[in-house]
Amino acid sequence: MQVLQILTDGTCAPPELITTVKRLYETKLKDAGVLIPILSSLTKDEVLPIFPKLVDLPLEKFQAALARILQGLLAQGSAHTGPSLTPAEVLIAIHGIDPERDGIQLKKITDACSTCFEQRAVFTQPVLAKVLNQLVEQTPLPLLFMRTVIQAIGAFPALVDFVMEILSRLVNKQIWRLPKLWVGFLKCAYQTKPHSFHVLLQLPAAQLENAFNKNPALRVPLVAHASQPNIRSSLPRSTLVVLGLVQDAQPANSAPQIPPLTDVGSSGQIATETQASESAVLS
Repeated sequence: MQVLQILTDGTCAPPELITTVKRLYETKLKDAGVLIPILSSLTKDEVLPIFPKLVDLPLEKFQAALARILQGLLAQGSAHTGPSLTPAEVLIAIHGIDPERDGIQLKKITDACSTCFEQRAVFTQPVLAKVLNQLVEQTPLPLLFMRTVIQAIGAFPALVDFVMEILSRLVNKQIWRLPKLWVGFLKCAYQTKPHSFHVLLQLPAAQLENAFNKNPALRVPLVAHASQPNIRSSLPRSTLVVLGLVQDAQPANSAPQIPPLTDVGSSGQIATETQASESAVLS
């Protein structure tokens, strides 16, 4: 490995060496670490299939692999061409890894994401916006999607308005049907209040009530926000009921009121029977 590192450091690996290393990986070693020195010389179609194996490497080896991939990217346009794997494609590839399907621990996937976020000069605000915009359209949504949304806004607070658009799209996709992502959605909404208030008010009444149950600290500031006349007037009654801004309608199964008697036969007889009934109750 050290010899390979020296032979490929800062230069394009000879085709014969690339072929030899790939054959060694495919037939004998089965250790993706052996591919690290030649990653900058591989194409996108060659890198993507082995990417989960790179993420499964010890963290320091994945960091070295990522550096090689990005080194190849930065060198494009010169005599030393690398893979057409952009920073956005790297993050999307990480989110495409399924722990069960690919046999990779979830922590290794989250560590790989964190490694990318540490390199803000490469994984910039526009890159993250592009990634989130693509991931939110995937079906099913990636398991780590909300975690990445929260990380993105933590790294680049200026993304807040864009993230609110993402949250609105998640409401339209009925994010509450995905329990793990729903928890992340509510956490993001809480961390970005008051920007997120208009998004929370888009939730159906039942889901808004659920949001309050899971995060009671949301209720008071959201009610104060919704109490503004121009906002309150735009909300459906069911939402106002959950917010406590109007009283719920009388339950349908409540006992009906008995109408007064309008035609009695003998007033004296009725009075006598009524007095007898009251005496029986009190005795």
